Parts: sequence; structure tokens; C-alpha cells
Amino acid sequence: MSKVLIIGAGGVGRVVVYKCAQHPEVFSEIMLASRTKSKCDEIVADVKRDTGHQNMQTAGVDAENVPELVALIKSFGPELVLHVALPYQDLTIMDACLETGVHYLDTANYEPKDEAKFEYSWQWAYQDRFKEKGILGVLGCGFDPGVTSIFTAYAAKHHFDEIHYLDIIDCNAGDHGKAFATNFNPEINIREVTQKGRYYENGKWVETEPHEISKMINYPGIGPKNSYVIYHEELESLVKNFPTLKRARFWMTFGEEYLTHLRVIQNIGMARIDAVKYKGVDVIPLEFLKAVLPDPGELGENYTGQTSIGCRIRGIKDGKVKDYYIWNNCSHEAAYKETGAQGVSYTTGVPAMIGAMMIMTGKWNGKGVFNVEEFNPDPFLDQLNKDGLPWHEQVGGDLEFDY
Repeated sequence: MSKVLIIGAGGVGRVVVYKCAQHPEVFSEIMLASRTKSKCDEIVADVKRDTGHQNMQTAGVDAENVPELVALIKSFGPELVLHVALPYQDLTIMDACLETGVHYLDTANYEPKDEAKFEYSWQWAYQDRFKEKGILGVLGCGFDPGVTSIFTAYAAKHHFDEIHYLDIIDCNAGDHGKAFATNFNPEINIREVTQKGRYYENGKWVETEPHEISKMINYPGIGPKNSYVIYHEELESLVKNFPTLKRARFWMTFGEEYLTHLRVIQNIGMARIDAVKYKGVDVIPLEFLKAVLPDPGELGENYTGQTSIGCRIRGIKDGKVKDYYIWNNCSHEAAYKETGAQGVSYTTGVPAMIGAMMIMTGKWNGKGVFNVEEFNPDPFLDQLNKDGLPWHEQVGGDLEFDY
């Protein structure tokens, strides 16, 4: 039984608090903190009512202010800080964990505010300091990154002697009824999907224009959807931790209407992350756009359909070529019924809670900074089945890719 401090009160934070509260035997005391305390109060009131877990409290904190974070951590005394706020804040929260000697877990790697670039170098640089402090930092424990990396580790452990080809495929076939909305923080989402694409092949990175490579992929229970190669952060750690990989790619579905809106947003300058002067005030266009777009945390009520995310893998087992597919489908309606959040928040929040559980119960341990695929995948995936995201696997069959 341990205390957990959750930072971030968006849709993912809501799911994390719900799921932690369902396991009082692990998370005996829960604190939810964010810049806006009223959001935390609203979530905690809902969770107390629905789960019966009463040992919960809230706090206001600026996650970019290390002294504030340190003071909060010292006053509450958690075993773990579970960070589901913005990736801009990864390093300040890691600094606070270092100062207080508390374990750290996040769902997305760091990216600087002034550059649309995300990579693990900034966080991997904490390895020696976390090791010397005797604490554990777990990076990227959402769904992708997160479960997709654990799926890959599970495949490597149980199905392959060598993994040669990896295609991570991510489909959101849901309908929220809005003309245009993003499924997680608009600022982060638009920065991510408008970047140039990148994939790994034969020991080097290949860069593409945004959405240059596309393919129709059949998703279980959904059918064929046009999917596009984009760069996604787990590729960076997976090719490092599975050096037999000859090629690794990430594919995501986008509807034509969504892509049209994205092109317009870019063409009129609303995707800019540099300040422009408006009536004598510095305004960052993308931050302004975020303020007028629908809040992803409030999309759930009318969201229909499902997501389907998984890994299609080819490799060698006992000297023979083997094909393997492992995936999860998540219903937006079911996610909302349980937590009041839509499926994209649910698929990120549930794995974050399970990663925290793995640390709290000692099933994942170590000193230093690690990506999730470096731990034993079995207890995590066992728990994933129990906590609302059952997974499926298929050996053989058409992977729909040229290898």
C-alpha cells in the first residue's frame, strides 16, 4: 500500500485516477495535482462517488516550477510521481523527483516548447543521476508509446529468436461528431502529425514528407482504413533495444477531412509555434488554436466506434520465418461509461496506471531510467487483460506488408 502523486488533470489524468482508485490495495492514498486545482477537485469528486475510494486529495501546482513540485512532493510523500501532464514538463518533474528521491513515470517523451521535436536524448541523460539516487524512471508508459513497446517485448520473449520487421499500426475509427477535433492535447497532437515522417531501415533513419507514404490496412472489427507513416517516439528506443530489427515503422489512420483541416491550419499559419504580435501582445498561433478547439477531455459523451492499435511483426523462430500480430481494440462508449473519458484517453491512462502498479509492487524494478520494453512484459500484459484493455494475438496470416 503506497501513495501516488498524479500530475495532470486532462482526459488521461481522469482515467488514471479512476483506475488507481480501483486498486486501493496498491494505491492506498492518491493525490491529483495540476495548474488548475478546480479540475482536480471535479475529477476526484467523480472518482470518490463512483469507486468508493475516499483517501484522495488534490493540489494546485505549476509543473514547470521545480521548487513548487519539490515542496508538494515533500508535503505529500509519495512513492511515485505519475506524470500525465504535458511533455514539455518531463524534465522539471524529473528534476523534482531527483531532488526528493521519488520514482518517476510518464507517457510521452520530452519535447521543447520552441521546437516541434521529440526524442529520448534529454531523458536518457538522466540515467546516471537516477541510478546514483537509487530511483527508477520509467519512460513512455501509455499505449503508443507504451503497450506497443511491451507487445514487441512480449513477441521477442515468446515468439521469436530474432525480430526483423516491425510495423506498429494505430487506427482510431471513432466518431465524435465534431467538424475537427484532436483526441489528445491539440498543441501536442498537431505538432506531432504535421512533422516529417521517419522510419528505420537497414541501420539508418529514412525521412519522408508529412503523410507521403500511405497504405490501406485492415483493422480487426473495423475494416480497411488509409494509414500513413509518421514518426513516433517508441521507434527510437525499440531499434536500440532490439538491434536485430531491419525495419521499423509507425502507421496512423487519418480521415481525408482531418487531413484537409490540417493542411488549412498549416497554410494559414495557425500551426506556428513562434510568437506573433497581435495588438501589441505576443501570441503563439498554435496555443491560440488550442484554446478554441474542442477540449479532448470533453469528447467522450457522444463518441462512438473504437480504436485498434497493435504490432505486426516478422522474424525468425527456430530458423524459420514467422509472422505475428498482437493488438487491442478499445470501445469509446465503454471507456466513457466507466471513466467519463473517451477511448484515446483510456488507452493511455490504463497502461500508465498499470506501469505504476508494476513499480509499486516490485514487478518492475531497477535504478536509473528505462523504456518500458526493458522490463518483463508478462505481468503487465496479464494486468492489461484485467483492467479493461484485453489483447489478442494471431500467429501467421497476412500481415499486409512487403518484407
